[in-house]
Amino acid sequence: MRTATITRKTKETDIAVSVNLDGTGVSQVATGIGFFDHMLDLLARHSRIDITVKADGDLHVDHHHTTEDVGIALGQAVKQALGTMAGITRYAGVHMPMDETLTRVVIDISGRPVLVFKVDFPRDKIGEFDTELVREWFNAFAMNAGITLHVETLYGENSHHISESCFKGLARALRAAVAIDPRNAGEVPSTKGQLGG
Repeated sequence: MRTATITRKTKETDIAVSVNLDGTGVSQVATGIGFFDHMLDLLARHSRIDITVKADGDLHVDHHHTTEDVGIALGQAVKQALGTMAGITRYAGVHMPMDETLTRVVIDISGRPVLVFKVDFPRDKIGEFDTELVREWFNAFAMNAGITLHVETLYGENSHHISESCFKGLARALRAAVAIDPRNAGEVPSTKGQLGG
């Protein structure tokens, strides 16, 4: 079973997450941030990764700590669930439309965390959620999952659609990249014999 559970408690947040990479896309998400819950729900749904998130954060300050720390914990959970990464597909890329918006997401489960994030939002907020936090979440997730992640919105006008295309694109790319490739026959897909470092 490629599963993991991570708990993380600081003076700013108290977070518990679990993932099942071979799930059916079931999500149970409660961060106290409605829009963010929506993004995590569709991440689970379209990646087919079961995701559970319970986060209590200092929302009286703003949404920053909760959003970033959930990204950290989810990234750590995905990395732990991947284990040795033997047999995974490793690379994947998608173009994800969302109405007028088109975003390209390319992933390499490399063990070498890098985020390239070329996304502009027309508005500073989606409801009460600061759009700059979308990048904060992606950065926290990529750094802690140990993945190379490129996200670029090619065009788009609606900030909600832009964010949704980023999360859905990650979901579909992640779904393909973590999938077991029978032709890898349990081998780590690297000429080094290992991923990372």
